[in-house]
Amino acid sequence: MRQSVRFHTDRTALITRDVTLTFAQAWDRGVRVANGLRALGVRPGDRVAAVEDNTLGAADLFLGAAIAGAVRVPLYPGNARRSHEVMIRQTGVRVVVAEAAHADGVLGLDAEIPCLEHVVVRDGTYEDWLAGQSDVDPLVEVAPDAWYIVRHSSGTTGRPKGVGYTQHDWLVNCRNWYHRLPRLDWDSVVGHAAPISHAAGYLFLPAWLAGAANLLYGRFDVPAVLDLTERHRVTHTFAAPSMLAALAADPSTADRDLTALRCILVGGAPITDATILAGRRVFGDVLHQVFGQTEATPLTIMTPDEWSAELAGSTPMRSAGRVLPFCRLEVRGPEGDVLGPDGIGEIWTRVEAQMRGYWGDPERTAERLVDGWVRTGDIGRIDANGYLYVLDRVDDMIVSGGFNIWPAELETVIADLPGVEEVAVFGIPHEKWGETPMAVCRVAPSATVTEEQVSTHVAERLGSYQKPTAVRLTREPLPKSVVGKLQRRTLRDPYWSGQDSRVSGA
Repeated sequence: MRQSVRFHTDRTALITRDVTLTFAQAWDRGVRVANGLRALGVRPGDRVAAVEDNTLGAADLFLGAAIAGAVRVPLYPGNARRSHEVMIRQTGVRVVVAEAAHADGVLGLDAEIPCLEHVVVRDGTYEDWLAGQSDVDPLVEVAPDAWYIVRHSSGTTGRPKGVGYTQHDWLVNCRNWYHRLPRLDWDSVVGHAAPISHAAGYLFLPAWLAGAANLLYGRFDVPAVLDLTERHRVTHTFAAPSMLAALAADPSTADRDLTALRCILVGGAPITDATILAGRRVFGDVLHQVFGQTEATPLTIMTPDEWSAELAGSTPMRSAGRVLPFCRLEVRGPEGDVLGPDGIGEIWTRVEAQMRGYWGDPERTAERLVDGWVRTGDIGRIDANGYLYVLDRVDDMIVSGGFNIWPAELETVIADLPGVEEVAVFGIPHEKWGETPMAVCRVAPSATVTEEQVSTHVAERLGSYQKPTAVRLTREPLPKSVVGKLQRRTLRDPYWSGQDSRVSGA
């Protein structure tokens, strides 16, 4: 990172809604943050947590923590105070940095958690605090195997799991994202609609090293994202499917000059056919898709040509993309046996820069990391052409009358119905079949779809044994995690209250 500053001193490095900074200017701010952390007692290897949005301060800490050799621990702004506390205790954080908007969730925790010594709030005094720090680069040496970041897996159940990456692992990981994406050059501008503290952070470092600009949109707002994308000629951006759908639906896109866009990378949640087609219609052949986990990523990437390819034995639009060449991916049966093409089982992987273990949790590590392979906990299949199809999570499978039913597959089909904006499918008790699918659909105010049409549509597309025997239509948003992942369990659990056991398959 320091070398890139030397090679690109006066080129644009950072863009926000309010400021544009060169590499030299951005690095100076990072140096000052590093020295501010060091003044608080932070030494190489110490953990520094942050709860923040995509602001200039987030970029300051991204650079400053690296310069100080500190290990970043990103927190989720949408989390409750209790979740922050668990993550901070688990990783032994010494300093928490918080945007003023999120400070209430962490203020006072330094009096409750023994390892936590300081809570620093980025409020109206932040720029003065920054200006008061030394501008002399501390030139901290870091080894390739030194810890760089601890990211918490955003699962929807259980306590959070901290996944640590070393300096080397993070660098290799970030490099692999761009193996099948349009290459970066000096004129590239990488827009970050998702937080750089989390998924979008994989794209920040490659842009920095290439001498390209990183643009931080701030909190996601469709008009602002489109305005900045057009004004600054954004070439690459990362978006969750819900973000892509919102951007594609904005009526102003037709009148905008978005011809600089070469790559919209979609990931973080399943994407429907309708969203793919809408994104392609509005933005052109620039849609790419990535699949991976905090524990192991990236595993697959889909290019626009592959998404629309016609290949015997493959249905690319229903897949998560083709397996990357740096990744070994296998589908295994219940006994760990490797299945052939199109065999359905759990996805196992070995990839450069995968997890080395869960932070401070050897028991969980032993469950997920077996002989160097990561058990993803996802069920899927790989076809003969190398396309991966992710069917669902192991724990969400429905076994109805001896048949395995994958909720995500039903959700994709139901989401294609006009008027259905969100859908969650889960198993509920059934006297005859053990359990049976239920679908809860959030529909548009003008929707005319009925419960019966939902069941019939699934039966016609997937077969009658998979159709939901119960459907509920609502206009209320469905429950989601802090990173926007659908929480089926919240909807499902009330139906199993009082049951002796949760019926499920193996």
